[in-house]
This record gives sequence, C-alpha cells and structure tokens, in this order.
Amino acid sequence: MRLYAIGDIHGHLDQLKAAHERVFRDGGRDTVIAHVGDLIDRGPDSRGVVQHLMEGRRAGRPWIVTRGNHDRFLPAFLQRPDWVDPGLSSGQHWIDHPGLGAAATLASYGLDAAMPRAALLEAARRAVPDDHVRFLAGLPLWHLHPLALVVHAGVRPGIDLQRQQEQDLVWIRQGFLDSEADHGPLVVHGHTALERPVLYRNRLNMDGGAAYGRPLATAVIEPGAVHLLTESGREPLSPE
Repeated sequence: MRLYAIGDIHGHLDQLKAAHERVFRDGGRDTVIAHVGDLIDRGPDSRGVVQHLMEGRRAGRPWIVTRGNHDRFLPAFLQRPDWVDPGLSSGQHWIDHPGLGAAATLASYGLDAAMPRAALLEAARRAVPDDHVRFLAGLPLWHLHPLALVVHAGVRPGIDLQRQQEQDLVWIRQGFLDSEADHGPLVVHGHTALERPVLYRNRLNMDGGAAYGRPLATAVIEPGAVHLLTESGREPLSPE
C-alpha cells in the first residue's frame, strides 16, 4: 500500500504535470495521488491547474484533492463578492491584498484585476467556467486514507475529525504546528511554506514553497517509510 502526496500548487501547471510524471514513473499511472490544496493564486496558470485536475478526475484517476484557503477565494468572489476571509489578519479583500495572488488567477482567465470592481465581477462571472467554480467550491476539507489524514492546513489537536472547524482545516498554524500530540494517522498537509518538505513524528508538511519559486514537492508514503520523489529517484525522509 502506498499514497503519493503533492504540495501546494499555486497555479504552477507545468510543475504539477512534472510532479505527476514523477509519480507515474514510480508507481504507475493509476496510483492514488493526494493534493493538499491551494490549487490557485500566485502562479501563472491557475485555470490550467483546475482544468488538469478536473480532467484527471473525469478520466477516472484516483486523485484526492482537498480544499485550501486559497481555493475558497475565487468561488467566494463570484458568489459573495464582498466576502473577506476571516483568516486574513489584514482584513483585506482577496482582490485588494497584494500577496494573495488574485491578479495572477484572474489573468489566467483573461481578466484584469485592475478593472473597476463591478465590471470585474461581471466579466469574471462570464469568463470563469461554472464547472471550475463548482469544482473549487465542492472540494472536501479532508480525506482519510489508510496511511494518512490529508488536509490543507492541519487539525485542531484533541478535536474529533467530524467536529473540526473549516477555518482550522484551511488556516490553522498555531496550536497545530507546535503540537507533539498523536493525531492518530499521520497528518499530511501544506499551507505553511518551508524550504522543502519536512517529516515530523505526527505530520508531514508538503508545502515546499512552489508559490515562491521553489520546486513543487512530491512524496510517497508507505507503511513505516516516507520518501521524497525527485527527478533522480527516491530520497528518504526521517522524522525531525
């Protein structure tokens, strides 16, 4: 039994396809791949990433895709245009926040984020396919696999999985990253960018910082072992 995991994609379609190819070489084209969320924003082709994952799922690929905090922004803008994510300490709207990457996502759909807000909203509702909106809005918050719990940001320690709050599952850092609690399964997550993936005794952080120009991380999880997948093969990870 094995589970492959891919970190935060952030609009990098070429890197996503390359990551998939690494998995296919290691485990075949029909193996289970978990994507930890943050499909869109910052990178150059958010539209392409969404389309690629949708097409894979439609073709019957056993791909797990969980919802990241960034994956909420585009559907929310189209459906509730004034919504501001309470996880943003700045209190800024997705469109206005300089670091969230809205402009890059909108550009991938042929839109200019500098347009007046009302005109931008009208144009976006025409330009973004309905099935992209449904796909992003319908992504599950977590997936429990026999080898791991896949979730975007993490979990609130000590809280039953069925009672976890969405805001924690897509945003949590404090209280999770510093916890040494046994969560039961290994928690495979992203959200907090590192120089490269790191395995801890209770979790695996897969966000290697593709949003900031670093490689999109890929790993294979097997009973008792975790390896990074690189272009030159497997590289073992030991708990820190």
